[in-house]
Amino acid sequence: MEPHVPSLEFLTWIVGFVSIFSFLAVASWTKARLRERQAFYKSETIKTISESQGGSAALEYLRDTDRTAARRRREGQKLGGLITLAVGIGVMIFLRHVPISPHSDGDNSAYLVGVIPGLIGVALLIYSYLLAPKD
Repeated sequence: MEPHVPSLEFLTWIVGFVSIFSFLAVASWTKARLRERQAFYKSETIKTISESQGGSAALEYLRDTDRTAARRRREGQKLGGLITLAVGIGVMIFLRHVPISPHSDGDNSAYLVGVIPGLIGVALLIYSYLLAPKD
């Protein structure tokens, strides 16, 4: 009676899964360490500013960093809206010229699928320009 030997394909899948999850664990740990270091440096900066110039300068620094973060978030939303709108338009153009089947009689309404990402892009742009808080 011969012992059962797992196939090479099975072992490849196992090694692949172990590699992926090991990478994800190390990446997560690295990101947590980076955030911890950034928080430490920020607190040290605030402490140094408050000791040397007083509490009002530290509060102004905090307000300035919050304004900068809000501005970056708004700019990211604008960029995301433009990209999503462009993807929607591109999908509509592509699907308008792709025949669905050889027996179709010209009724190709599949291009309307591109309206979905287009409207999402428009909603992101409307929010970032009109509704998002400015401060």
